[in-house]
Amino acid sequence: MSQSVELLRVEGVRKTFPGVVALDRVDFDLRSGEVHVLLGENGAGKSTLIKMLSGAYRPDSGTLFARGEEVRINGAEDAERLGIATIYQEFNLVPDLTVAENIFLGRQPRRFGMIDRRRMEADAEVLLHRVGLHVSPRTRVRELGIARLQMVEIAKALSLDARVLIMDEPTAVLTSEEVDKLFRIVRQLREDGVGIVFITHHLDEIAALGDRVTVLRDGRSIDQVPASTPEAELVQLMVGRSIDQQYPRERPDAGEPLLSVRGLTRDGLFHDISFDVHAGEVVGLAGLVGAGRTEVARAVFGADPYDTGTVDVRGERLGKHDVTAAMAAGLGLVPEDRKGQGLVLDASVQENLGLVTLRSASRSGLVDLKAQRTAAARIAEQLGVRMAGLGQHVRTLSGGNQQKVVIGKWLLADTRVLILDEPTRGIDVGAKVEIYQLVNELTASGHAVLMISSDLPEVLGMSDRVLVMAQGRIAGELPADEATQDAVMALAVGAAPTTTPTDDADTAETGKEGPRGH
Repeated sequence: MSQSVELLRVEGVRKTFPGVVALDRVDFDLRSGEVHVLLGENGAGKSTLIKMLSGAYRPDSGTLFARGEEVRINGAEDAERLGIATIYQEFNLVPDLTVAENIFLGRQPRRFGMIDRRRMEADAEVLLHRVGLHVSPRTRVRELGIARLQMVEIAKALSLDARVLIMDEPTAVLTSEEVDKLFRIVRQLREDGVGIVFITHHLDEIAALGDRVTVLRDGRSIDQVPASTPEAELVQLMVGRSIDQQYPRERPDAGEPLLSVRGLTRDGLFHDISFDVHAGEVVGLAGLVGAGRTEVARAVFGADPYDTGTVDVRGERLGKHDVTAAMAAGLGLVPEDRKGQGLVLDASVQENLGLVTLRSASRSGLVDLKAQRTAAARIAEQLGVRMAGLGQHVRTLSGGNQQKVVIGKWLLADTRVLILDEPTRGIDVGAKVEIYQLVNELTASGHAVLMISSDLPEVLGMSDRVLVMAQGRIAGELPADEATQDAVMALAVGAAPTTTPTDDADTAETGKEGPRGH
């Protein structure tokens, strides 16, 4: 690899939006052949900074340099010309086009005025091989999973001959094996001299992959430190305080069963699912990707149908596929896709917080807006939602604050049993601890929580009992003092359970990828 050179430098940039200072005199630089981690809480300014580097935003003041020369990045074309490519959390791909068409979209090679499809697919195949993606260039993008979509995005960036690659939380929805594969590709790109800006909320990834870390807090660049800096120091730089316990679970005595599920079955997805969740209890639901955890949660809530079985909340039998009845009985669901299923993104914070209680707050068809606003203000303050005001669109909030709004709407409805599906995905460590404390408050007041997570340390740290699913069945149950990563994984892959299981698990498919461990 050639000698390292400075690819990008940002000096004193400032960016404001109505009522919000997003960036305040931020400094940042990137060199060739390095992975520079951009670290900070949700709302610290990371997304604003990378959008500035990619041309989506323009700084109000400050200076940007590329290879030592002052530049203005007024749009995506300027960024592309400077060799800057960005891979966002929401991929910029067209589902109905092929892999090759997406990689060269708008830049297709031509011959005699026509698109040279043979050359395009051949060039795409070279790029796919470089990123280790073994699919046909003719495959429709909609047929690919998340991990493969990400590889297509990287191939697309390489087709632009990008020397700067910005990756915004690329591992947020990947399994451990997919993360390992991504890291191999990133390390190879680093060896090839590409400079990589890497954003992550998984602190263990920093030492494994990074070279330097720039920490943002409240829109300011706080410090630049080596990637080998201990996690506790990174957390303190991020949040401005030390966090003594990453998983501060308080375990009140369990009370009566609030949620009882018996024999829940849906052909091809899950079979004979039976469990209870008691007042004051957090029950974790773990398993491999595709084990059926989310499908069970949605069926229990009534969002999806099931074939046989029963669901009881506080002794009341719920009808099949009846969300309204589930909500009325005191059951709530925080879905894994908070943007697609948990929020109305173009509605305000107040409107989103009032979604569940809209019917009960109405009289003669009219909503009591004053009461809704008062309740929304109370719950937003209780949860510490960082916002310009209740009228701010939820779309503009950080991920952690969006998640607080999703949870907050169920708190306003006095939900007795809350199902949390991947509750801290894409959320920084400070916001995670705040959500864990909220879980503690819920169970301390006699509520019950069913928590699904692919983050094994989270499941182990916050659960009083862990149910492990394998191939659509509950393979076993582990009390907190017996739940270890090895014990959970043994059940998840169909090995002999360490305790008597609720159902015998089928032998798991070989090669299945497991939940993330740290």
